[in-house]
Amino acid sequence: MYLDEKLYENATFEKENFSEKQIDSTEFYGCNFSGCNFAGNDITNCKFIDCNFSGCDLSMCNLQETQLSDAVFVDSKLMGIKFDRCNKFVFSIHITNCILDYSSFAQMKIPKTPFLKCSMKGVDFSKTMLEGAIFDGCDLTEAIFDESNLKAADFSTARNYIIDPRENYIKKAKFSRDGLWGLLTNLGIRIVD
Repeated sequence: MYLDEKLYENATFEKENFSEKQIDSTEFYGCNFSGCNFAGNDITNCKFIDCNFSGCDLSMCNLQETQLSDAVFVDSKLMGIKFDRCNKFVFSIHITNCILDYSSFAQMKIPKTPFLKCSMKGVDFSKTMLEGAIFDGCDLTEAIFDESNLKAADFSTARNYIIDPRENYIKKAKFSRDGLWGLLTNLGIRIVD
């Protein structure tokens, strides 16, 4: 099943099941998606500009060459998404209280991106430019930071991260005292109370 139009402006979609609809080369401007299911869909060459997603499931979507610009995700599932396949031109997202487990931002430039109270288990940030990014209250269990630029990134309320300072650029990054073990684990240093 195809969407009827190729351009939607300021439209509201509630509890739509997009996983059964063909969504390619479709543009959405200022649209709101609430409780919608996109899980496993092939969403290629689309544009989501100034769109809001609330309580949506986009898990395992293929976003090949899809543009996300000022896209806001709240209370949504974004598991297993290869964001690194998105159109990188003006890519910008704001994510709050979402599940991003096993997604990938590898080799992307996403400075100052706010990740607020998210589950980010196993997320791949290899060679990602995250300068000034915020990881507020995020669970970063098994997240991959390898040759990443974390300059001035804020990890002060993040937990369960392991970041090797020899393999990542962390100048002026913020870490809590309780989170220091995540910086020292790969150095073979034991921390005792």
